[in-house]
Amino acid sequence: MFLRVLKYFWSLKRQFAKYFVVGLSGVGIDFVLMILFKEYVGFKPILATAVSQVFSIAFIFLANKYWSFVSRQQTKKQIFRYSIVLFFDYGYTIAMMYFFNSLWGYDYRLVRLGAVAIMVTWNFFLYKYFVYRKEKEAIVV
Repeated sequence: MFLRVLKYFWSLKRQFAKYFVVGLSGVGIDFVLMILFKEYVGFKPILATAVSQVFSIAFIFLANKYWSFVSRQQTKKQIFRYSIVLFFDYGYTIAMMYFFNSLWGYDYRLVRLGAVAIMVTWNFFLYKYFVYRKEKEAIVV
C-alpha cells in the first residue's frame, strides 16, 4: 500500500513541478504588487494583499489550465470550481494577515509567504481532482 502511494506521488512529479513554477510566478506577481500597493500607494497590508491577489489569480488560473494540467474542458465550470477553492484560500490568507500581522505584529511579507507555503500542498490536489479534472466522456448511442 505504501509503495503504491509512493509510486503514485512519484508519477505526479512532472505535473507538480509545472504547478510549482506557475505558483512561484504567481507568488512573485502577488508579492511584488502587494509591496508596491503597500509601500508606494500607501494601502494597509490587508488591502494591499487583497488587491494584489486579484492580479495573480487570473495568471495562475490560466497558466495552470493550459500548461500544468493541460485541460481543455469547459472553462466556465472550471472558473466556478476555481472560485470555490479561491474563496477558501482568500479567507484563509486574509485571516492569517489579520491574526499574525494586525493582532500580533508579524511582518506582513512573512505572513503572506507563510500562508502561501501552507496552501501549496492542498491546492495541487484540489486543482488536479476538482478544478481541472477530466469530465467523463459522453457515450453516444
